[in-house]
Amino acid sequence: MNPDVATIKDVAKKANVSVSVVSKSFNNYKDVKEETRQRVLAVAQELNYSPNINAKNLSSKKQMTFGLISSGVLNDNEKDNNAFDIFKGVYQAISDSRFELSIYLIDSQQQKQQSYVQYCRERNIGGAILQGIRTDDQYYKELIDTSLPCVVLDIMNDTSNSLIGTVSIDNAAAGEEIATHLLEKNHRDICLITGTAETYVNKERMKGVERALQAYGMSLDDVGVVDACFSEDKAYELVTAYLQQHRPTAFLCFSDLMAIGVMKAVKEAGLQIPQDVSITGFDDLVFSSYTQPALTTIRQDFVEIGRTAAQLLQDIKEHKNKQQHVWVEHQLIERDSVKTLAI
Repeated sequence: MNPDVATIKDVAKKANVSVSVVSKSFNNYKDVKEETRQRVLAVAQELNYSPNINAKNLSSKKQMTFGLISSGVLNDNEKDNNAFDIFKGVYQAISDSRFELSIYLIDSQQQKQQSYVQYCRERNIGGAILQGIRTDDQYYKELIDTSLPCVVLDIMNDTSNSLIGTVSIDNAAAGEEIATHLLEKNHRDICLITGTAETYVNKERMKGVERALQAYGMSLDDVGVVDACFSEDKAYELVTAYLQQHRPTAFLCFSDLMAIGVMKAVKEAGLQIPQDVSITGFDDLVFSSYTQPALTTIRQDFVEIGRTAAQLLQDIKEHKNKQQHVWVEHQLIERDSVKTLAI
């Protein structure tokens, strides 16, 4: 046994509690005071101790479980089926392999005080897929800095850690494609309905839109920008106010959910789509072909994204991967929500 590896007894001694209190602290027993629990967890982190990491039943057992850690599923809009399609793809790939799947759903409104590393170690998880995780998440960097194989969705990591893989569509290329579509239809008075500024996908889509504008001799200063945080309700409220001051010829939305909010605001303002205002979305959620009119958007194959992520994680785990970053194809879906303007 490695003498430098901390044990539960080391934690108990330094925290001045019994071994059973340490165990209860990690398992959230109600008879342990929160102050005591936090002290125990702080000592454990200081000593780099994690429960079960040295247990004989784990060290002798090969890690055959993958973890899917997903944030925001519990508080997403009910129209948004992205996460479930990703689950489906991950499950399909793992059910065809020799691995098992453990799912850890995080309520992003009330983040649990358990790190992802701790979660994975306690369950002897051999690799993790991260979905809906933001780069400013307090536990995100901890996980990708470990020796645990990970695949992150929708964030392209600049990391030298060969155990970290990423899967995404090329959001910059997709942003450029949808913006070019509007510009080709002679739209110049465009308003962008953007998502959460801190997210990787939002930044990449902005880059793509900027490239498209530059190709037409324009810049981001020439278009309106409304930050609606990927929220249908927020998009509706902000565009309702925006239309009282200005009426663009087109709204370019960074998600279909926000496009739905924009459609509602536009119609309530007495305007017709696309006769008065054109609207585009992003994602191609199930309802997007049933809106009135049907929504022009960028299709992401979320099932394929999930399947690709699970396959990449298995390849990294078995040292078979030839690449760390995998792009999944996207597609521009032209429907009825965009009008070609006369020059």
